[in-house]
Amino acid sequence: MTSAPPSPVPPASSPVASGDAPSEAAAIVLPKTSESPQLLRIRHSMSHVLAMAVQKLFPRAQVTIGPWTESGFYYDFDNPEPFTDADLKAIQKEMGKIMARRLPLERIEVSREEAERRIRAQNEPYKLEILEGLSEPITLYTLGDQWWDLCAGPHVAHTGELNPKAFALESVAGAYWRGDEKRAQLQRIYGTAWETPEQLAEYQRRKQEALRRDHRRLGTDLELFSIEDEAGAGLVFWHPRGARMRLLIEDFWRAAHFEDGYELLYTPHVADLSLWKTSGHLDFYSESMFGPMAVDERQYQLKPMNCPFHVLTFASRLRSYRELPIRWAELGTVYRYERPGVMHGLMRVRGFTQDDAHVFCLPEQISDEILRVLNLTERILSTFDFRSYEIHLSTRPEKSIGEDAVWELATAGLVEALERKGWAYKVDEGGGAFYGPKIDLKIEDAIGRLWQCSTIQLDFNLPERFDLHYVAADGSRCRPIMIHRAIFGSLERFFGVMVENYAGDFPFWLAPEQVRLLPVTDDALPWAEELRGLLAAAGIRAGIDHSGDRLGKLIRNGEQMKIPVLGVIGAREAETRTVSLRSRRQGDLGSVAADVLVAAGAAANAGRLATLALA
Repeated sequence: MTSAPPSPVPPASSPVASGDAPSEAAAIVLPKTSESPQLLRIRHSMSHVLAMAVQKLFPRAQVTIGPWTESGFYYDFDNPEPFTDADLKAIQKEMGKIMARRLPLERIEVSREEAERRIRAQNEPYKLEILEGLSEPITLYTLGDQWWDLCAGPHVAHTGELNPKAFALESVAGAYWRGDEKRAQLQRIYGTAWETPEQLAEYQRRKQEALRRDHRRLGTDLELFSIEDEAGAGLVFWHPRGARMRLLIEDFWRAAHFEDGYELLYTPHVADLSLWKTSGHLDFYSESMFGPMAVDERQYQLKPMNCPFHVLTFASRLRSYRELPIRWAELGTVYRYERPGVMHGLMRVRGFTQDDAHVFCLPEQISDEILRVLNLTERILSTFDFRSYEIHLSTRPEKSIGEDAVWELATAGLVEALERKGWAYKVDEGGGAFYGPKIDLKIEDAIGRLWQCSTIQLDFNLPERFDLHYVAADGSRCRPIMIHRAIFGSLERFFGVMVENYAGDFPFWLAPEQVRLLPVTDDALPWAEELRGLLAAAGIRAGIDHSGDRLGKLIRNGEQMKIPVLGVIGAREAETRTVSLRSRRQGDLGSVAADVLVAAGAAANAGRLATLALA
C-alpha cells in the first residue's frame, strides 16, 4: 500500500477562521523545502542520517530511496520486521548520536562499474535497480567512512550542522517499491526537520491543529458522511445532515451559474466504449478507469469525465458563430479507479461529483470568457470564506498538439484575463496539458494550507477529435475554442476542505441544523414544537432535543454538534412565547420574541451570514 505524505505545512501569515483565536506562535515562519536552499540541504542530509541509523540498529534492513518533502523527509526500507513506536524512538536517539559526531558528507564521483561493485558488496538489490536508471556521472555521498548512498545532493558539510533539537521522526507507513502494488511492500519512515527548535515546535502545533480539524473525524462526529466498507472503498454515503449541506451548496452553485449566463446539462453515467476511444481517454487514461461492462452485446464504460458528453451535445446540431459563446455546466458524477493506498476521506475517492463546465467560444472571446470564469470563481469561493489564492499559469509543454498561432493566442488570452483581474500569478513553463494552456487556483484555508481547487483549461484536442465546427460569418466552417473549468473541483473534496477550514463550526447560513430548541420541561414542549414549525416555515433548519436531559447536558450536546444557535425554553419562555438564545459565535443573546428570531434567521439565510443580527 502507499501512503499520502503529511499535510502541507501552513505559512506563518495564515488567516484565522471565525471563532478561533490567532496564536502568538503564528509569527514563526515555516518555509517549504522548495523555498529554502538551506532547509533542502538539512532535510536531504537528515534522510541519509536516518538510513544510517536504521542500518546500524537493524542490519538486515535494505535501503531504497530517501527524498526530502516540503516539510521534512522520508526513507523507504525493506526490513523483515515492522518498525514499532519504540523503534522510532531508538532510531531518533541514534540519529542524535550521528549528528553529534560531526561526520562529513562528501561527494564522490565513481564509474558505473565501481558503483555496482560497492552495491553488490553491501547486498543492496534496490540500489542496483536505481543505478540502472541513472545517467553519468554517477555520484555518491558518504557519511564519514561508515555509510554512503547513491545521491546527487546537495547536503550540509557535516552532521554538526543538523540541530538535534529541531527534528523529529513522525510515523511509519506502507509504501510499494516504485509505487507498484505488484512489487515489494516497504516501510516508509517519515520525519520533519527545521533550522531551529522553535520552528519544530510551531510545526508540531500546526500539525495538532490540522488533526483537530480532520474532516474524517468531524464527518463522523457531526454525522455528515461515511464511507462504508461493505459497499466498497472510496464511495461516499451522505447522511441527512451532510446531504442538507450539500443541497445548500448545489443550490447556490446552480443559481450563481444561471445568473452568469450558463445553462445546465444532465448527462449519462455510462457510455459506449467507442466514445472513450474517440476522446482519447482509453489510450491516455485507462489505468484510472473502471473496467467495461457488457450490455446488449456492446461494451459500456463508467464515465471518468464529463467532457465528451458536453462535446456530443454541442455536436448534436450545427452551430452559428452568433450563438457563441455557449456556456454549459453540470454537477456530473464520475467514477475513477484510485489505488487502495491513496484514498483519503473525501479528498480522494472513487465516485465523486465534479462541478464541471465547458465554454465553447470564438478565439477573440477567450480573454473575456476567462475573466468571466475568474470572477465567478471568486464569487463562489469567497461565499465559503476562501479569499486567499495562489495562481499558477501553465504554458505549452514540449509534447503538444495544435498550431503555434492558436497556442500563442490562447496563452495570451489567459494572461490578459489574469492581468485584467489584477491577480498575481506564477508561470509554470511547459506545465500545461498537451491539449492547451491552463490556470490552476489553490485556496488557502484557515490554518494556511494550500489546496488545489479550481482549474481553467483551454482544449484544442477534443474539438479536433470530435470534428466540432461552427459556421463563421463568412460561411466557412471553423473549430470552436473549448474551455474546461471547475470551481470546486469536486463537491466531495471541496466539502472536505471546507469542513477543515471551518473546523466543523459552520456559519449560520450553511449549518445543517441552525437552531436547536431545548425544552427544559414537558410543559415547554408544545411551544417548542410550535416555534420549530414557525422557523421551518421561514426556511430555518431547526430541531428539538427530546432527550429530557438536564439543561447543562442539553447545552453540552448542542455544543458538541456545533449548533450555531441554542434556544432554551422553560416555563417563562413558554408563557411569554419567547426563547432564550445562546450563540456559538456571539455568546448569550438573551430572551427574544419568536418573530424576532424568525426574521433574523431568514435574513441571515438570505444574506448568507455567519451569525444572527437581532433587531
